[in-house]
Amino acid sequence: MAKTIQSVKGMRDLLPEQTTQWQFLEHTLSTILTRYGYREIRTPILEMSDLFERSVGETSDIVEKEMYTFTDQGDDRLSLRPEGTASTVRAGIEQGLLYNQQQRLWYMGPMFRRERPQKGRYRQFHQIGAETFGMAGPDIDAELIAMTARFWDALGLKNIRLELNSLGTPESRAAYRHTLVEYFTAHAAQLDADSQRRLHKNPLRILDSKNPAMQDLIAAAPSLHDHLDDESQQHFAKLCNLLDTLGISYTLNPRLVRGLDYYTHTVFEWITDELGSQGTVCAGGRYDGLVSQLGGHATTGCGFAMGLERLLELREAQQLQAAPFQPDIYLILAGGAAVPSGLQLAEQLRSALPQLTIQANVGGGSFKAQMKRADKSGAAYSLILGEDELAAGQIGLKAMQGQFEGQRSLSLDNELAQHLLAAIQA
Repeated sequence: MAKTIQSVKGMRDLLPEQTTQWQFLEHTLSTILTRYGYREIRTPILEMSDLFERSVGETSDIVEKEMYTFTDQGDDRLSLRPEGTASTVRAGIEQGLLYNQQQRLWYMGPMFRRERPQKGRYRQFHQIGAETFGMAGPDIDAELIAMTARFWDALGLKNIRLELNSLGTPESRAAYRHTLVEYFTAHAAQLDADSQRRLHKNPLRILDSKNPAMQDLIAAAPSLHDHLDDESQQHFAKLCNLLDTLGISYTLNPRLVRGLDYYTHTVFEWITDELGSQGTVCAGGRYDGLVSQLGGHATTGCGFAMGLERLLELREAQQLQAAPFQPDIYLILAGGAAVPSGLQLAEQLRSALPQLTIQANVGGGSFKAQMKRADKSGAAYSLILGEDELAAGQIGLKAMQGQFEGQRSLSLDNELAQHLLAAIQA
């Protein structure tokens, strides 16, 4: 026997019992996005590596350690996308969607990072995100945050808190960067290897370090808020006022810097304490310089992304599960003569009653075996069609979950669909 082939480490299959939960999540989120006026965009999984090196940042963990990058037969350096914003911006520039326009876009799909696999973190993971362009004020920041708050209500999720910060403009951040380099240089002996490497390339990333041994040093570092210019302070103050008006609670976190180079002004994270150290369930902010950084005309941008695996894990932790798939009706076809008539009848009922899920028995089997299949399917009702029923011009209707006792007979005529629906709803 040939050796079986296993899935790639860090990537997994989603079985039918799991995809029911995924479909509920995807439908709920995409419906809310559409209600807010956002339109879906779909971009390739494979992009030029330079796209992410220029956007995410050459010194980021994603580019340095985690991207799946290779050279193809044409000597092009390609990467599986590690996140969705850069691809959306690239598509917007290439397809002429951004210049002198306002856009509200959303995407959903797989992303790839070669991280250490652990609970809730996979090398192929899935994100849903929204990206907006051409709106410079804090009102779009507030809309995005309000929409994510609506996600939690629709999904039934509790105990998720909002943390908020401003990274200011590139100019104010440059002044802060100088101060930060001086501070960390004076404490260079306490920096780990990653932080020492980033000290002169991107010192703000040191603030995002998760190394427990450095947390006191980071906590004592100069605050970016003390270096914000008037424009940044006003933008952030207006955003906070809008969130107050909307009744959305938040906590100011001056150490929140996000892990990607392209953020400016607003950054935010929704965090839970119910998933251990992997507590961020949604993150985003403004990236006003990213479009021009990738070769487009200067255009403001703001967005967020969230991992679907993380949301599903949180729903499970809070004992929230969508109902499993169950057909409404299981059609039992007893005897060879019933099969062609039964399959034809199933198609007619599906056309007449699109609100019902009808699963027909195929593959044969005794009446007893088919009844076991009907019961195992979880169907509320079974329709029973055998040679005796065909001869009498009738079909049997049996409740599988105790809606009514015994079995009823319905006529096989043009009114069957209406009589079936009436019997089920009775």
